[in-house]
Amino acid sequence: MPLVPPQRWPGRQPKVMSPSEPKVLSPAQAEELARSIALRLLTAAPKSRAQLAQAMAKRLVPPEIAQKVLDRFEQVGLVDDQAYADMLVRTRHTQRGLTGPALAAELRQRGIGDHVAAQAMAQVSPDDQAARAETLALKKLASTAGLDYQVRLRRTVALLTRKGYPSGLALEVTRRLLDQTPGQVS
Repeated sequence: MPLVPPQRWPGRQPKVMSPSEPKVLSPAQAEELARSIALRLLTAAPKSRAQLAQAMAKRLVPPEIAQKVLDRFEQVGLVDDQAYADMLVRTRHTQRGLTGPALAAELRQRGIGDHVAAQAMAQVSPDDQAARAETLALKKLASTAGLDYQVRLRRTVALLTRKGYPSGLALEVTRRLLDQTPGQVS
């Protein structure tokens, strides 16, 4: 008896489309498809307008219909790049400790424009940045407690600069913490 792979969804047959016959959608069908793509993605998590447009393009939604649907979603407040960027900056800064260039790169990757990104990144004050850098440095120094001073310094500064902190701030925070008594850092 031949082995048959189990079906993922019993009772459902996979749709087979011939690559030579692309399915042509009417404008109404394309608009409905665009709406369903956007709503499905937005139900899972907030997305930028560019991310939604990219998902629609993958499903071959005509650009003019995608634009029309995204404009309507923006009007009713379902798509708001500024609010999305603000939320992303807050969470990435507090949870992952990202700042500066690392945050800008993540916003750019998600299709957020430079002007919107700059406004969102302005909410991280220099004091917040220094406090978060100190928290991250303390955590790294605790994990490198048995190593040489220079190794701990290098590794901690490298961690902070990878996360987007200015090298001067990273070095100053790390040196200050390392110069404290070893019992307080490790």
